Amino acid sequence: MCALRVSVLDEIVDYTVDKPRPLIGCETIQIILIREVLDFTVLRTEESRELNSATTPLSEKHRDQIKRVAFLATKQKAAESRQLSSLLRTATEKADLKVPECFLKDNLCMSCPRCGLFGATALSEEANIKHRIEYSTAFSLLPFEQITDEITFNAVGENDQRTGQALGSRHVVRPATLFPSIVTLKAVTKTELILAIKTLLSCKSYGAETRIGGDIRNSIMAIVLGWEEIITPLELTLELYDLGSNLDPSSLEKVLKEKYAPLCGNPDHLKILSSAAVESLVQECAETTLDKQFLTKAYDQIAEYRQQQDPKKEKKKKG
Repeated sequence: MCALRVSVLDEIVDYTVDKPRPLIGCETIQIILIREVLDFTVLRTEESRELNSATTPLSEKHRDQIKRVAFLATKQKAAESRQLSSLLRTATEKADLKVPECFLKDNLCMSCPRCGLFGATALSEEANIKHRIEYSTAFSLLPFEQITDEITFNAVGENDQRTGQALGSRHVVRPATLFPSIVTLKAVTKTELILAIKTLLSCKSYGAETRIGGDIRNSIMAIVLGWEEIITPLELTLELYDLGSNLDPSSLEKVLKEKYAPLCGNPDHLKILSSAAVESLVQECAETTLDKQFLTKAYDQIAEYRQQQDPKKEKKKKG
């Protein structure tokens, strides 16, 4: 007989909540991942043609100041918020589940799992929903000069197929560039954890010009559970630079346990998953089907959350 696979989701129940609540607790899940650029990608703000950048130490061991490309938190969040919206829109349609339409950013429904996780601002007298997913700027593993290019684009005449005057240029991040990153979940349910991991695995387009590039793959390297965040993306980048060719989940797990675990304020509530447990958890979340039962539970949780925020309004509706 085949042994039943142990559910890692059930083993980490102490770091999730049974339902979302307006008052957010300390339950914290840090999803540590590598964002690998797979096509020329533009990581800049709309006001400037230059790539976003920052000056940081080279690594933890070598404190010389260098320039790195900065993958802003807002750029990560925007892409993944849209991806979760798309997942929910398609999944509810396939499951024949009738739910309110939700459009970013001017017509948020205030009642779907995306609004419940990423937060939403009400345009009426309703209470706002506070986010429970957090992002920080990610920094390129290698220095700016080693991972960037300037691409010039030209116009080609249809009648003679000749290249005309250059139309302009764009600054891009080269393929194979790595961005160590962290997505933090606060007081989320098991359902929301599954949706967050599915979103990270399925989101592929980032940056300012995704119609002609911006392909990125997210690979989850480690997961830290506790009552606080124990490491930041900048610290993660500096540590991984020092690991060099030894950069793998097991080496990262060792760094987290030996260096960052002793620094936390609540060590008795800290759990760093083994690389095998991380792989099992990610697989379990990916294989969870977004069927009608799962989706109904997810939407019901947010409905109950909203009722807790404004119980008087719910009573008026019933009356």
